Amino acid sequence: MGKTTGFIEFRRETYTTQSVDERLKHYKKFTEPLTETSLAKQGARCMDCGTPFCHSSYGCPVMNLIPEWNDMVYRDQWREAYERLEMTNNFPEFTGQLCPAPCETACTLSINDSPVTIKQIELAIIEKAFDENWVIPKVPKIRTGKSIAIVGSGPAGLAAAQQLRRAGHQVTVYEKSPKIGGLLRYGIPDFKLEKKYIDRRLDQMIAEGVDFNTDVEIGKDISARYLQKTYDVVLITTGAGSPRDLSVPGRDAKGIYFAMDYLTKSNMFVDGLVAEKDIITARDKIVLVIGGGDTGSDCVGTANRQGAKEIHQFEILLQPPDWENSWNPNWPHWPDILRTSSSHREGCQRDWGILTKAFVAENGSLKSARFCRIEWEAGADGIRPEMREIEGSEFSLEVDMVLLAMGFVHVEQGRLLQELGVEYDTSGNIKIKSNYKTSVDGVYAAGDASYGASLIVHAIQQGRQAAKSIDEYLALEEK
Repeated sequence: MGKTTGFIEFRRETYTTQSVDERLKHYKKFTEPLTETSLAKQGARCMDCGTPFCHSSYGCPVMNLIPEWNDMVYRDQWREAYERLEMTNNFPEFTGQLCPAPCETACTLSINDSPVTIKQIELAIIEKAFDENWVIPKVPKIRTGKSIAIVGSGPAGLAAAQQLRRAGHQVTVYEKSPKIGGLLRYGIPDFKLEKKYIDRRLDQMIAEGVDFNTDVEIGKDISARYLQKTYDVVLITTGAGSPRDLSVPGRDAKGIYFAMDYLTKSNMFVDGLVAEKDIITARDKIVLVIGGGDTGSDCVGTANRQGAKEIHQFEILLQPPDWENSWNPNWPHWPDILRTSSSHREGCQRDWGILTKAFVAENGSLKSARFCRIEWEAGADGIRPEMREIEGSEFSLEVDMVLLAMGFVHVEQGRLLQELGVEYDTSGNIKIKSNYKTSVDGVYAAGDASYGASLIVHAIQQGRQAAKSIDEYLALEEK
């Protein structure tokens, strides 16, 4: 694949970015893509490795045909590259901007060299396809007469909706928020994913015949029983919506928020849905983000754009090792190394191995917080590590605002799931079988609602797989 000696001749290139000063003035995308000439060279670096780990279970959950479309970009066969890409991924414009690219850490070149710029090539292919009007609605030629209700419009729900509609079924997507997109729209800042990319794809799906109902909360506005009586199948793709809380003294102080509440209001302001006075603002405040993952990083980037005075980010786990080389020290697995996001580079003081002990309020408002440093030791079972506080390591920090970005514990177990009566797994998520069926006949679940909080590429793949299982189930019913 690619040019036989391409990985020797050409070095890895990546996109350029606006300066920090420039990009902090807006919420829009701040990266500049490579030219087609440069992308052809990057495609040429894809070596004939024999076993392409990039689209194995280590690399790409949707099983993108990466070596094939790398080769086609190298040969200037963009239309063919797009046709390969859309075979496996409904939304490469989302994954091309949001996925952490395990395909690149699994790239065979990553054994001892810089991996192929797979993620950038993927995004370039789909953008070229939209520019050339190759992305067109695929209206089903045959109607099955079967209907599916999908609850939740994140990546899993949207992927399932498109697959099921193209199979000829009538599909209705229900979303409790004002607009379609779920976490893509309300949880991801525009500087990582401008919402025009979602709207562009929704236009295609509407033209294909998918029905979207917004501002509808199942279990409140419509009963789950109504869905079961009205549709042949119900698919739950509501995500893992219950955030992990922090039960320490002073938690009820004014100025402590869940990260998703903070990001959602900011995104709604950027989208013109709420006024600036109605958002949670970090302007002129000392902000502490608790949690070191992607959501925490998004909070950092948002707080910087809002004009925070100072930003800290604490993580309870120990600092991962620094790795300055371009290859993967744990090939083909995802490496546990220190990662610094573009938001971190915009201004943030990070620290690791920190346990929050208490929040301190004055007249009900947050003023400071107390912490200590910790170590992790092998547990009694010899497997699960246990936390130990380091004696004499206590310290305090003045802080005006805290954002809790410690992940999600499980799906929201609200009225919808209570009415359906589905079973939960040991983590509190919807329990499913290998075919995505729940314990309730005719009810399926996919994405974070059943898998737990994970990557966007997992959600898309599970939405596709659930759609396949539902299609097979409806075909059997027809017989």
